[in-house]
Amino acid sequence: MKVKLFLGKLAIAVLGGTIAILLFVLFVDKKERIISVPEARTTQLANHSFASVAQVDLTYAAERSVKSVVHVKTLYSNEEYQSNPFYDFLFGENGRQQQPKAILGSGSGVIISEDGYIVTNNHVVQGSNLINVVLYDKREYEGKLVGHDPYTDLALIKIDEKDLPKMDFGNSDAIKLGEWVLAVGNPFNLTSTVTAGIISAKARTLGLTGNRMSIESFLQTDAAVNPGNSGGALVDAKGQLIGINTAIESRTGSYSGYSFAIPVTIVEKVIGDLKKYGEVQRAFIGVSIRTVDANLADEYKIDKIEGVYVADLNENGAAEESGIKKGDIILNIDGQVVNSSSELQEQVSKFHPGDKISVLIKRDKERKQIDVILRNKLGNTNVIKSKDLAFLGAEFEPISTKEKYRLQINRGVRIKSLRSGKFKDEDIKEGFIIYKINETPISNVDDIKDALQSVKDGGVFISGIYPDGSVKYYAFSLINKD
Repeated sequence: MKVKLFLGKLAIAVLGGTIAILLFVLFVDKKERIISVPEARTTQLANHSFASVAQVDLTYAAERSVKSVVHVKTLYSNEEYQSNPFYDFLFGENGRQQQPKAILGSGSGVIISEDGYIVTNNHVVQGSNLINVVLYDKREYEGKLVGHDPYTDLALIKIDEKDLPKMDFGNSDAIKLGEWVLAVGNPFNLTSTVTAGIISAKARTLGLTGNRMSIESFLQTDAAVNPGNSGGALVDAKGQLIGINTAIESRTGSYSGYSFAIPVTIVEKVIGDLKKYGEVQRAFIGVSIRTVDANLADEYKIDKIEGVYVADLNENGAAEESGIKKGDIILNIDGQVVNSSSELQEQVSKFHPGDKISVLIKRDKERKQIDVILRNKLGNTNVIKSKDLAFLGAEFEPISTKEKYRLQINRGVRIKSLRSGKFKDEDIKEGFIIYKINETPISNVDDIKDALQSVKDGGVFISGIYPDGSVKYYAFSLINKD
């Protein structure tokens, strides 16, 4: 019985299969083709292998650089908060015990020599009463301000120690877009913090100070930088310094995606001058420039968008004396291509007054190489030493809140005593309170140095007031100073 049942089912199956085959042959389109799929294989572009792209290892750079970055803590006395004018009016200034208040600041710095020289931002230490430096291994030292430059926002400080782990300089000119970098610093007082990113752009101008003397040619990166990172290191994959972290682009005050660093080519020149002269020996080429863009090219019928356009020349300046003309296009400085005003400023800032540079220009579609001897802000090639202010022949002192209130001024520096010098020659008297030099407000002696350093044509205009309330103005030239 079981055998008959099995044979019956088999016969039904064979019959069903036969019918299906007949239907396929009769009704399926004869043009339909069966497509065979070949065995899968790997396709590779010629002369390129994705497997050859190595993973970037930043552990060596992090370990090497973090020991060279210090925590810079600053203390500021805030005299403005020591007195309440309304309270003093009712009860007199002696009606209460005056308690000085202090403001604390925090930033970063980079050890650049084994004997204790440290570079940081000017805005980290400017005007501070005390600088405290904390090393990676928690040792603490008092830092001395060697010099500062507000136009590049750099400062040099020194601690008394030897055999420190210095950081080597890299080459910010050679760094490429997309290269990995590390930002090392102390954000939010979180010491020895390392973040990673890439170089997003070069030669960025932000207009942070609004001063025409400022040099801005920032490296832009997406490595996270926050308050407290200022003055810290931007390093390459080898652990070499390529920039000093300075600013962030933010609507909140905290990191929002991009940060900016001063390139080490500028840093190296500035700190070298601060160490040797106490101030930066700034070189000038003597031109007013505009970046060549589509609008400028259309306006002046320029055949190619490249270089920097010479809009004007300083009379008897370095460029004019060398033969550069208005309307020329500067293509490179000593072999380095310049396609923006910030790139030209960066390249010129590497040199000193008296240095000869080779400038490639384009004039009437023809290229020409011109040698230019750079000059200082006074139009010569001499070293300028105004840091000690000795040529003024004056000793200065701060003024009290009481006297500011009495004279209705909010800043100023008093001439404590006079000897032979520029001030005596101009009939400026002892006791005169300086509160402005040219366009620079004066609150301390460093402001006087900065104001005189920014003088381009030699002219100085001083505004101030005497203790009897008489307002006076003095004008003279620096060109003939010793």
